[in-house]
Amino acid sequence: MAQVLPIRFQEHFQLQNLGINPANIGFSTLTMESDKFICVREKVGEQMQVVIIDISDPMTPIRRPISAESAIMNPASKVIALKAGKTLQIFNIEMKSKMKSHTMADEVIFWKWISVSTLALVTESAVYHWNMEGDSQPVKIFDRHASLAGYQMIHYRTDAHQKWLLLIGISSQQNRVVGAMQLYSVERKVSQPIEGHAAAFAEFNIEENPRPATLFCFAVRTSTGGKLHIIEVGQPAAGNQPFVKKAVDVFFPPEAQTDFPVAMQIGTKHGVIYLMTKCGYFHMYDLESGVCIYMNRISADTIFVTAPYELTSGIIGVNKKGQVLSVCVEEDNIVNYATNVLQNPDLGLRLAVRSNLTGAEELFVRKFDTLFAQGNYAEAAKVAVTAPKGILRTSDTIQKFQSVPAQPGQASPLLQYFGILLDKSQLNKLESLEICRPVLQQGRRQLLEKWLKEDKLECSEELGDLVKTSDPMLALSVYLRANVPSKVIHCFAETGQFQKIVLYAKKVGYTPDWISLLRNVMRLSPEQGLQFSHMLVQDEEPLANINQIVDIFMENSLIQQCTSFLLDVLKNNRPAEGHLQTRLLEMNLIHAPQVADAILGNQMFTHYDRVHIAQLCEKAGLLQRALEHYTDIYDIKKAVVHTHLLNPEWLVNFFGSLSVEDSVECLHAILSANIRQNLQLCVQIASKYHEQLGTQSLVELFESFKSYEGLFYFLGSIVNFSQDPDVHLKYIQAACKTGQIKEVERICRESNCYNPDRVKNFLKEARLTDQLPLIIVCDRFDFVHDLVLYLYRNNLQKYIEIYVQKVNPSRLPAVIGGLLDVDCSEEVIKNLIMVVKGQFSTDELVAEAEKRNRLKLLLPWLESRIHEGCEEPATHNALAKIYIDSNNSPESFLRENSYYESNVVGRYCEKRDPHLACIAYERGKCDLELIKVCNENSLFKSEARYLVHRKDPELWARVLEESNPSRRQLIDQVVQTALSETQDPEEVSVTVKAFMTADLPNELIELLERIVLDNSVFSAHRNLQNLLILTAIKADHTRVMEYISRLDNYDAPDIASIAINSMLYEEAFTIFCKFDVKTSAIQVLIEHIGNLDRAYEFAERCNEPAVWSQLARAQLQKDLVKEAIDSYIRAEDPVSYLEVVQAANKNNNWEDLVKFLHMARKKCHDSYIETELIFALAKTSRLSELEGCLNEPNSANIQQVGDRCYEEGIYDAAKLLYSSISNFACLASTLVHLGEYQAAVDSSRKANSTRTWKEVCFACVDGQEFHLAQLCGLHIVIHADELEELINYYQDRGYFEELICLLEAALGLEQAHMGMFTELAILYSKFKPQKMPEHLELFWSRVNIPKVLRAAEQAHLWAELVFLYDKYEEYDKAVLTMMSHPTEAWKEGQFKDIIAKVANVELYYKALQFYLDYKPLLINDLLLVLSPRLDHTRTVGFFTKGGQLPLVKPYLRSVQSDNNKSVNEALNHLLTEEEDYQGLRASIDAYDNFDNISLAQRLEKHQLIEFRRIAAYLYRGNNRWAQSIELCKKDHLYKDAMQHAAESRDPELAQKLLQWFLEEGERECFAASLFTCYDLLHPDVVLELAWRHNLMDFAMPYFIQVMREYLSKVDKLDTLESLHKQEEHVGEPIPLMLSQQLMLMASPAPANFSYGYSATPAFAQSPVYGFSV
Repeated sequence: MAQVLPIRFQEHFQLQNLGINPANIGFSTLTMESDKFICVREKVGEQMQVVIIDISDPMTPIRRPISAESAIMNPASKVIALKAGKTLQIFNIEMKSKMKSHTMADEVIFWKWISVSTLALVTESAVYHWNMEGDSQPVKIFDRHASLAGYQMIHYRTDAHQKWLLLIGISSQQNRVVGAMQLYSVERKVSQPIEGHAAAFAEFNIEENPRPATLFCFAVRTSTGGKLHIIEVGQPAAGNQPFVKKAVDVFFPPEAQTDFPVAMQIGTKHGVIYLMTKCGYFHMYDLESGVCIYMNRISADTIFVTAPYELTSGIIGVNKKGQVLSVCVEEDNIVNYATNVLQNPDLGLRLAVRSNLTGAEELFVRKFDTLFAQGNYAEAAKVAVTAPKGILRTSDTIQKFQSVPAQPGQASPLLQYFGILLDKSQLNKLESLEICRPVLQQGRRQLLEKWLKEDKLECSEELGDLVKTSDPMLALSVYLRANVPSKVIHCFAETGQFQKIVLYAKKVGYTPDWISLLRNVMRLSPEQGLQFSHMLVQDEEPLANINQIVDIFMENSLIQQCTSFLLDVLKNNRPAEGHLQTRLLEMNLIHAPQVADAILGNQMFTHYDRVHIAQLCEKAGLLQRALEHYTDIYDIKKAVVHTHLLNPEWLVNFFGSLSVEDSVECLHAILSANIRQNLQLCVQIASKYHEQLGTQSLVELFESFKSYEGLFYFLGSIVNFSQDPDVHLKYIQAACKTGQIKEVERICRESNCYNPDRVKNFLKEARLTDQLPLIIVCDRFDFVHDLVLYLYRNNLQKYIEIYVQKVNPSRLPAVIGGLLDVDCSEEVIKNLIMVVKGQFSTDELVAEAEKRNRLKLLLPWLESRIHEGCEEPATHNALAKIYIDSNNSPESFLRENSYYESNVVGRYCEKRDPHLACIAYERGKCDLELIKVCNENSLFKSEARYLVHRKDPELWARVLEESNPSRRQLIDQVVQTALSETQDPEEVSVTVKAFMTADLPNELIELLERIVLDNSVFSAHRNLQNLLILTAIKADHTRVMEYISRLDNYDAPDIASIAINSMLYEEAFTIFCKFDVKTSAIQVLIEHIGNLDRAYEFAERCNEPAVWSQLARAQLQKDLVKEAIDSYIRAEDPVSYLEVVQAANKNNNWEDLVKFLHMARKKCHDSYIETELIFALAKTSRLSELEGCLNEPNSANIQQVGDRCYEEGIYDAAKLLYSSISNFACLASTLVHLGEYQAAVDSSRKANSTRTWKEVCFACVDGQEFHLAQLCGLHIVIHADELEELINYYQDRGYFEELICLLEAALGLEQAHMGMFTELAILYSKFKPQKMPEHLELFWSRVNIPKVLRAAEQAHLWAELVFLYDKYEEYDKAVLTMMSHPTEAWKEGQFKDIIAKVANVELYYKALQFYLDYKPLLINDLLLVLSPRLDHTRTVGFFTKGGQLPLVKPYLRSVQSDNNKSVNEALNHLLTEEEDYQGLRASIDAYDNFDNISLAQRLEKHQLIEFRRIAAYLYRGNNRWAQSIELCKKDHLYKDAMQHAAESRDPELAQKLLQWFLEEGERECFAASLFTCYDLLHPDVVLELAWRHNLMDFAMPYFIQVMREYLSKVDKLDTLESLHKQEEHVGEPIPLMLSQQLMLMASPAPANFSYGYSATPAFAQSPVYGFSV
């Protein structure tokens, strides 16, 4: 048979099968932050990529080209963190966006997600946390401990609340792997180094503890073996018992000698520890006891990465082969395995209880039966409650507890069972029913409500039925929880919560009979019925049929509510609701037409029966609504003719809803009915809808009735907006027929839309008396010729004159043309021209005459215009044309006249005489026209002369373009003729520039040689010579040297520069030599020809300083330092001393530099030169010469030279230099390097500089001259800023004793400051702790307490730590320290003094727990100190939970005066336990703030009668008279029973007590009750009881008293009656109401008194015949 295993092992998939290279499966390339994703970095070809594998869907991995050094996936979402160098980035893969980025100062060597939003970053020195939310930056959490230096970080963990942090690393040492961990407390900010390999935090619930404890589990493999430790970190939570530390051995097989733990995870659900080792061994331990449950090897390869597997509360990991493996607890086997295989039934029970597992049923049943048989019902109940799967929570168990009778003074076993159930878990169905029956019977409904709120009961229909008899609302809550829809809805209806019915039915998917519900609601309240009906139809799919709902409204004649309902239901205007819309309108048209009119006016509905509604509207007198709904044109025409009954504005708008044909028919009907009355309305309708109805049809409509007036008004309303030519024509015709000539004139003048030809013809045919409209049309649309013909042929010549004189004189040329065409006489025409004085175009007039070859006709008029001084160009143009045609001296006219337009006249002359055209164009500077004429007619000489004289560069550029075919001929004429003739230099200049601009170098050279070399006027012109050479440089280098030699008047420097730029270096050198510019010449040799030898020869020939200087600079640039210095010396030029010094420094030419600087010093006394000279002497070790220079007067910067010598180690020279300027600080530093410590101290004393003291001090320490170092140190420590560096210097070199001596010596200085006392205290804590208390006692006020606190804490000096906390007023921490380390730090007096000052109240309770654990007998002293600030309720609860109440009874006595409920109840409980009934009675009487009923219930079962008497007393005080009396009867406390009955004022209780006395045969008590309860007993009852039991003698005193009272009352009534009669006899009217009121106030009326049994007399004094029992 196969072995039963307590674990389940599973291989999920193989990474190699997913295409992952085995080389990439390792700790450095594969990460797994949770059981969601695996992230692998791999290299494919030359590209790096990241593979993301979703563990739930491994067959579809995500590959991204990412080149990062590390990649880790978020444990919950597709967010990836990437690291490259010091740069960290976070990306959201799904959103494809970068979330955050940061660059660290230090490199991150390990990182890990510690939550879904936080990354932990580990550097070489510290640990940071980086939150993913917002813009937060990484926050430093703690520094790494020195013990982890050199370790490889493999894990980082936190507890659930991130209050405890753990960093884990491993290192190979001595042939084994050593593990080191750093445990850090966030709250205390303290680290602790621990040896360990793997660790984890766990939240574990220990039995009986209210809160989970934080456990720290870690495993370690040392040279002696392996251990697993389980400890609780931090202080236990309030009320928790501390967890007992566990340490168990971890077994490693002999064959795995080098094995060690590598991973640990916690199985939270089952409370187990999973431990993995390097060799693949799996260990499983119980978290609570540390017992090893199972151990085996599950992988031959190392599982190098793990994570919690949340699905099974197990562990998942990846091994080197790429197997993804998981291990978890096998729930079906583990309990049996622990019980049978491990032979550990307790472990099996714990596992079963902890995880609710099967397998231990027999154990639980056996244990339960054993405890039950022993009478230990409380423990049996706990077993029944904790048994897994509820195996013992059955009806049998309840019956067993019910069968056990309750013991006196104790709660019944059944109540104990139910109490434990309520504390531990929820009750099941059966248990809930059983516990609720007695609770409801006792009327304690509040308990039931409390349990329901706390979800302690399992609700069921049976429970709801049980509760409903007492409280329907509470039953509704039960039904809701039990999900019984029918009962829930029934309860809603019964309680009137109709609005909740629909919501609940939808929520649970239940469908009741909605119509019946609605009918019932409607009967009760129409308004609620309306709301309920709205809720039924508020969804897309109504819960009930709307028609049926409407029927219910109509059954109850609720028209208004039905209308409101339908308006809301039909607001979406759906087609399927048409019949409902019709029904709504119909009911309102019949009963409330105004409402129907408003509904129709709002246009809410469109799907009702419009014809039917229209007929109803007509019957209801809503004619307008009827028209809106009629669709038959016959009905519409029948109604629309009654225009006097309709609103005109509405009627006009109504026509917009009709079709075109219907609208026209209705208009026709309206006009036919009464054209005179309805014409204006028809015009309005036609005007508004003419675009829809068609203007033509409307015109035809009006014309059919011959209503030109209507047509005129209709068209007049649209003509200004219409562009239809016919509209405008019809309007003109209608205006003509109605005599509106001014309107015709306006339209003809202003309109642009009519057809001018048709209007012109109409106006001709109309033969109006006034021809002005025709004239306007012809003038606007250029029908002047037709107008002239019409007017001339109809003998209307006067309108022609009117037209050209008044209407439009500018039309004169056209009129003249027309008259010429009709052969009008010339005289008439000339007169007409002469008569018109307005403005008209002469050009047009000339054109008209010229077109008809009648230009000479205008000669007299033109000449007259000239004589009048007219300067109009057109006039002169016409006259020029006449002169040219008649050959009347045209050339002189063209040259002399200045008013004609040259381009016009020139164009006129081109074909007639080109020469005249040139004259005209030249006169007007018409360049392009002249060039064109000259080119076409080969007039190049004229063109050349014009261009030279014109001097226009743009014109030159145009003619010299390469595209000009005549360019060559033109250039020849310019060179040969035009320039030879000119004497104007500007003309020559412009011409030359034009040739240059046109880029014609050869032609330009030709031109310039003719001007410059041919002995012309311009031969010696400098600019022309320059231009000739420059052109040759540009176009022909071979001629340059010739021109340089032949010409003398050119600008040599400029020409030479241009030659250099054109790389003609020899020509430039020749120019410089020719003009004796030697410096420039040698510059050409140096910079351009680059021949330093030739330059040196040239300098030798010249032997000029400037030439030598230039040569020296060139040599210096070539690093020929020695040669350059020689050249500078020959030039005696010290100007470039900076460059020379730098070059000499660079090449170490110190000897040559000394020569140069001596020369330079003679030439100029510059500080820099003297400074460099002294330094050069120092470098050449010429100390005697150096000392001589120092003794001579000089301006050198000696300090700078000394610093340079010091930096380069020339200490002898530096010593001379610093001595010469008395710089003792630098001198001291120099002497230190020379080993002269005493002299250095003397110089430091003279310098008196902190920096110098520090340097000399450090040197003396390094040289172990501690006495001298202390002398220097005393001058340093007085400066607080320098103290830390000095201390670090001593400490780094291990000189602790010397440092302490130094600081002790410094304490006596006047300048002693806080830092000195503080640092000395810290040193004492580290190296001489025995001296620290004395130091703190003396100087605590002068130390930096926070800093010393940290040192004392690190040194574990707890007493000193408490002392400092006290002085620093950190009382909370002082108390915590004393409690954490009582052996070293706790002192009773000090503790009580400090605890009274703390601010955190929680510390009081921690202190109480501390005293209970450490000094329980002193706890009352502590409580007396803390009582003013304690919460007594909480304090009592604290001691009650720990079972220590008797210990603090003095405290309870002392604070009972506050009358606190918890204190009173606790003290009453103690007094009860001590059976001190007198003290209990005194406590109850003095302090009433406690649960009276609870105490009474507890006391009534007490074995002592006095306590039961107190219980009765308590019931009496809470008006529970029946219980009080019953308790007194049981204990035969007859007097108390009678007193309680009398005080209750309840006749029924008094009567029952009386009967009980008779049943018990207590006759005396019967008689005493008659006295005590006199006013509560009915005489008839007493009489009957006395007679039946033969006790008339005992009752006789009672009856005597009754008789006396009744007789007294009768007497009073008689007296009042007699007084009343007397008042009536006197005759004073007394109002009836007042009399009645007085009678009522006096006593009951006699008529109502009968036998007096209903009266309850109140004694003003004791009865006459009274007696005592």
